[in-house]
Amino acid sequence: MARPTMEDVAARAGVSRALVSLVMRNSPKVSDHRRAAVRAAAAELGYEPHVMARSLASRTSTVLGVMVSDLRNAFFAEVVEGLDAAAQAAGFDLVLNTGGRSPSRERRALRSLLSFRPAGVVLLSPVIPASAIEEASRQCPVVLVSRTSRASTVDTVNDDGEAGAALAVDHLVSLGHRCIAHLDGGGAATAAARRRGYLRGIRRHGLEPLVVRSEHTDTAGEKAVRELLGTNGPVPTAVLAGNDFNAVGAISAFEDAGLRVPGDVSVVGYDNTSLAALRHVSLTTVDQPRSEMGRLAVEALLERVRGERAEPVRHQLHPSLVVRSTTAAPDPEQAEET
Repeated sequence: MARPTMEDVAARAGVSRALVSLVMRNSPKVSDHRRAAVRAAAAELGYEPHVMARSLASRTSTVLGVMVSDLRNAFFAEVVEGLDAAAQAAGFDLVLNTGGRSPSRERRALRSLLSFRPAGVVLLSPVIPASAIEEASRQCPVVLVSRTSRASTVDTVNDDGEAGAALAVDHLVSLGHRCIAHLDGGGAATAAARRRGYLRGIRRHGLEPLVVRSEHTDTAGEKAVRELLGTNGPVPTAVLAGNDFNAVGAISAFEDAGLRVPGDVSVVGYDNTSLAALRHVSLTTVDQPRSEMGRLAVEALLERVRGERAEPVRHQLHPSLVVRSTTAAPDPEQAEET
């Protein structure tokens, strides 16, 4: 069956299309009697107003655009949950797409979001150049989550990646680990801060750094560990992965090589996603408050939309360590070898 239209509602209620439009926009110019008749007709027909058409007609959008870096990563899904809850509470709807961690695809995805004429856009850990983000911010408010910006027209919401990675190193050192590797996030927006935090923690404890190039995916974690085990160097007794997804891939590769986690090697992730909390994973990880990050991003957008603020806001949340079952003291004999 065809989707009911505003004309169908008008015919059922015995009023004009213009009056139906006024009712759908909650105009005070309509009498209670006619408003009730239109609402009843809409309910009988199952009519829902078209959000985009309503926004274009009124020149005030109730849509927020969201571009996600990687749909497979639970971290982004959990941030979007926070975004959606805050948006719905404020009377806004989300339009969601992804750039698949590709700069060219992200450019197209951002252009697509802007074509909806949204009230604002949230970009989750984008990899496109800063110039493209600043250009978008001249069309509507833009908030970055898990990426920094120096632009006065762009707001940001981040955790303190340096502090979080250093927390993980401190935890591993407290268990007795002395050879700790870091699977870094490659070109991911959060990778540099986490790498700095790892290096800061390692050097503070007088240890030698061991950074292995990787990406924030499970397949990259597997590949990095295989490469690490294929070298002639010492096998680390502990690994700080770039994120939870990366850590799960690393654990898989260690177990495929006959190494026990945490018996032979301890593994720490980053993000504290729902994946990390699964009983059979039980990953020690650094927590980011994902829902809170989403809420703050929507609040920052709406402050711009309502003209309440022109200067940029830089939210930086404090991470914390969640200790589960993938970290333990190293085997004494293995620790001596390293």
